[in-house]
Amino acid sequence: MELAYIPSPSHGVYHLGPIPLRGYAFCIIIGVFVAVWLGNKRWIARGGRAGTVADIAVWAVPFGLIGGRLYHVITDYELYFSEGRDWVDSFKIWEGGLGIWGAIALGAVGAWIGCRRRGIPLPAYADAIAPGIALAQAIGRWGNWFNQELYGRETDLPWALKITSSTDGRVPGLYHPTFLYESLWCIGVALLVIWADRRFKLGHGRAFALYVAAYCVGRFWIEYLRVDDAHHILGLRLNNWTALIVFLLAVVYMVVSAKKHPGREEVVEPGAAADEADDTEDTEKAESVEKAEAESESEPESQSESEETTDEADSTAVKDEAGSAKKN
Repeated sequence: MELAYIPSPSHGVYHLGPIPLRGYAFCIIIGVFVAVWLGNKRWIARGGRAGTVADIAVWAVPFGLIGGRLYHVITDYELYFSEGRDWVDSFKIWEGGLGIWGAIALGAVGAWIGCRRRGIPLPAYADAIAPGIALAQAIGRWGNWFNQELYGRETDLPWALKITSSTDGRVPGLYHPTFLYESLWCIGVALLVIWADRRFKLGHGRAFALYVAAYCVGRFWIEYLRVDDAHHILGLRLNNWTALIVFLLAVVYMVVSAKKHPGREEVVEPGAAADEADDTEDTEKAESVEKAEAESESEPESQSESEETTDEADSTAVKDEAGSAKKN
């Protein structure tokens, strides 16, 4: 008897007149906005200019989407190039299929281009944006829920995911909601990076490396639960091997970076500190001008008050003279 389960949406596309609104695309877009918003706050706190994160994201996001799609298509080529398949479907990114490994790798290339144009060190930018990327992944995973894809093994747990679609070989039933597991794990990774960055003042790309390492740990066991078709090497899914290798590289980077570049960058964006000083000076000047104007406005009132006081004194003196004359 099914007492509880997570229902799947009946369809992942909603139409606003002739315009299709896809849940998968919305999750990706919302995730990008959250990543840029949080990255901008962290960048400003590190001494950078407001808006720089968004400017570089203009390069990083398109590269990331292309890289994510390329990784998916290359590692699951049989879905698009085997007999009975249409290779044109490999371009239909809105139907799902983004590999985070390719998205991060090629997205880093786009970020490097954007950083180089602004004269900004890529590691510093990566540190600022790392927790935001984790949150973007947490939100983006809900796109898999809309598409009823990437679920795990069968289960009777109360938080099981109910699959109702039978397309592309799916078998309706109750399965582990691996999309939810990964979403929650990514939220935990974002919180871990934020805490560790504040506690240990991570710099020179180490906050980003921590994000990568922590994500790989979760991805390894979550990948082990999945039942969708995948290439296996020595009994492990391809993504398990990728997670293992990338985890080791991230840890090595953290160790080497800590020895070569201890501490955190003092300047992350050239000229940002000077701009802040100029803004402070302009603010102080504006406050001085306002104060001077306020004082000048109050001077006539003070002058009139002193004149009134003088007139009163003169009147009193006249009265006193008149009184003394009468007495005489």
